[in-house]
Amino acid sequence: MATSDQAPAECAQCGTALSPRAKACPECGADERTGWRETDPYDGLDLPESAFRDETDETPAPRPVPRVNGLAWYWWLAAALLLALLVLGAAGGLRADPSGT
Repeated sequence: MATSDQAPAECAQCGTALSPRAKACPECGADERTGWRETDPYDGLDLPESAFRDETDETPAPRPVPRVNGLAWYWWLAAALLLALLVLGAAGGLRADPSGT
């Protein structure tokens, strides 16, 4: 058996080769503090598979686009800009010199 200063030749959890001065297994995280257990203390718990999923792996749902009367805000902005351009164009056409000089 390995002393507290020396790790076993291979990890009891996953079988990865360990250096003699390893403090923890680089693959599974078993460490000297747990005594390099031969068995996992959670084996008999019958936890559901969802208990082993990492919530950080799931991508968050996209945020919904704010809507006004069923349209996204950027469509309202585009309509307002188009209307402003039409008004400015019409006002510029009224000021044009009809004689052409």
